[in-house]
Amino acid sequence: MTAEAHSDWTTAAFELPPVAEAVGPFAGPAMLRTWWDARGTGDLLLIEGPDALMTMTQTGNTIRLLGEADLFDYHSPLGPGVGKLVATWAATLPPGISLDFDSLPAEAADLLMAGLSEAGLAPLAAVHQSAAVLNLPGNFESYLAGLDKKQRHETRRKTRRFADVLGTPRLLRAHGPEALSRFAAMHRLASGDKGTFMDSAMERLFGGLHTNAGAIIDFLHGDGDEPVAAAFGFEDTSAYYLYNSAYAPEAGAASPGIVLVAELIRQAAERSLGRFDFLKGDEVYKYRLGAVARPLWRITATTGAHSP
Repeated sequence: MTAEAHSDWTTAAFELPPVAEAVGPFAGPAMLRTWWDARGTGDLLLIEGPDALMTMTQTGNTIRLLGEADLFDYHSPLGPGVGKLVATWAATLPPGISLDFDSLPAEAADLLMAGLSEAGLAPLAAVHQSAAVLNLPGNFESYLAGLDKKQRHETRRKTRRFADVLGTPRLLRAHGPEALSRFAAMHRLASGDKGTFMDSAMERLFGGLHTNAGAIIDFLHGDGDEPVAAAFGFEDTSAYYLYNSAYAPEAGAASPGIVLVAELIRQAAERSLGRFDFLKGDEVYKYRLGAVARPLWRITATTGAHSP
C-alpha cells in the first residue's frame, strides 16, 4: 500500500464510496470543496492510496478531517482500503503530530482505529455527539401511527392549530439567490446565538452549498404568499437531511417549526425516501418524533505515543 499526499481536488479517488453508509453529501467533493473555499485554513491534505482517500487539513502540528464539527454532521473516508492507507500514512508521520478525527459513524471509526493501531499508535475513541435518524414507513399516516399516542395527538393538534391560524400548511421548494437571501433573512430574526449565526460569511457558505453542493430550500406557507418557516437541507435517493431551519417569530403561536418538520417528513415519505435524518443535535423534539440516536465517534492520537 502506498500513501500519496497531495491537494488535487480533481482526483478520481473522490468517486470511491464512503466507508460509512448514509452520510449524505458530507463525504463528497462538492461539499468538501465548498467548505474549504469558504472557511478552510492551514494546509489541504489529501491522502490517497490505490483504493482509498482521506481528506484532511493540517494547521501547525494538528491534523483534522476536513470540515469543522459544527458544520459537518458526518465525516467518512472513502474506499475499501482506508484501514491500510491510514496505517501506511500514520507510520510515516514525525513524532508530536496530533490527530483529531471527529463526527465518525461507527463503520468509519472502526477502520481508523484499526489503521492507527496498526501504525503503532495508541488511539483513543469516544462518542462525542449523535445524529438523530428517523426510519420512514411507506406513507405519512403509517409514520404517525407509529408514534406514541401523546406525540401523535400533539403533532395533529399543532397542525390543526396552524391551519386555523394561518391556513393549510404547504411546502414550496425554491432555488436561487432570492431563495437563499429569504432563508438567511428569516434565520437572522431568531433570538440569541441562532440569530447571530447567519452572518455574511455564513450566508456565503450556505449560498455555496445551495449553488454547488445540491442544498435545497423548502418554505412553509399557510394561505398567504409570505412563508412562515423554511428548511435548508439535502436529499438523495434514500434520505432527506435537515441541515438548518428557521421560522418567522410573528408566527410563533402557530408552531411553525414543528409543522415545518412534520410537513418535511410527509414530503420525504411521499417521495418514498426511507430515512429522515435530523443530523446532529440532542433536541428532545427529534426523539419525540420517532428518531433514534446514531452515535458519532471522535478519535484522537499523537504520533510518537506508541501503543504498548
